[in-house]
Amino acid sequence: MQRKVTRMLLALLCVSMLVAAASAAPTTELHVVKIAADGQTVLNETTVDYHWMEANLPVLGDGVTHYYHQGPVFADDKETQWDRNETTNFKDRGAVKGTDLADLCDLVGGIEPGDEVMVRAVDGYHIEFGYQNVYEPEPRQGPIGICWYNGEDADVGERQGVGHPPDYHAAMRLVIFADNSTNPEGKHVFGNQDMRDYFPPERLHLFDNLYPSTSGYTVKWLSEVRVYEGGYTGAKDVPVKSLQGSAAVETTEAQASAQAPPSPDPLFGLLAGLGVASYVWRMRR
Repeated sequence: MQRKVTRMLLALLCVSMLVAAASAAPTTELHVVKIAADGQTVLNETTVDYHWMEANLPVLGDGVTHYYHQGPVFADDKETQWDRNETTNFKDRGAVKGTDLADLCDLVGGIEPGDEVMVRAVDGYHIEFGYQNVYEPEPRQGPIGICWYNGEDADVGERQGVGHPPDYHAAMRLVIFADNSTNPEGKHVFGNQDMRDYFPPERLHLFDNLYPSTSGYTVKWLSEVRVYEGGYTGAKDVPVKSLQGSAAVETTEAQASAQAPPSPDPLFGLLAGLGVASYVWRMRR
């Protein structure tokens, strides 16, 4: 029996390693599609790679200026959590260059008020934006970019690689190109208060369903842009492997490990690190 369980665990380990390798790779092209109000009918679609986007569409960023999102502010006071003056926990997304999400939507006919744009990663994780934030962003928000180049990596925090993919191994990544009008250090930060001021309540990202954090929007390994006429009505909660290094890592490793169940043995711990621990844990109960 023990041998059978061991073989099964090893098989799961091999499968998880293959899945991880397949889903943790930088992307180089986007499938852009417009979907009718019935949620199924494809009205228009195209596929473009980053070479084409760089050569044919306006470029956001200059490869020198760094752009930041803000992680959660762990304070009991709710107002302090929004950090109106942008004082702490900036997530450096590098000196990125990318393509405006609005320009990508235009390739399939654009969007109208009431429509929604889904940005989807290779592992199925997705987030949605409305017309105002895509087509008419306030300067403090800035355009929503799909980034395919990083001119300089972060000094601290997540390392994303430099250059085009695959050297820019977080590509393609969503970064919001905020201005520097709020930050006292002159940094281009899309802060938690910016999100509060310019995103509708239903689109606010809350880390652990409690703390505001714009870092949760910076999904990597993007592969698809979908325009939904009349809005997207499907499931919102999906796997978040593509958020590792951004929204899923918005707190310290110590806090994360404190929330994890104890591992019965080293093999289980390895499986846990590869994302299949929950399955094995249920199997062993």
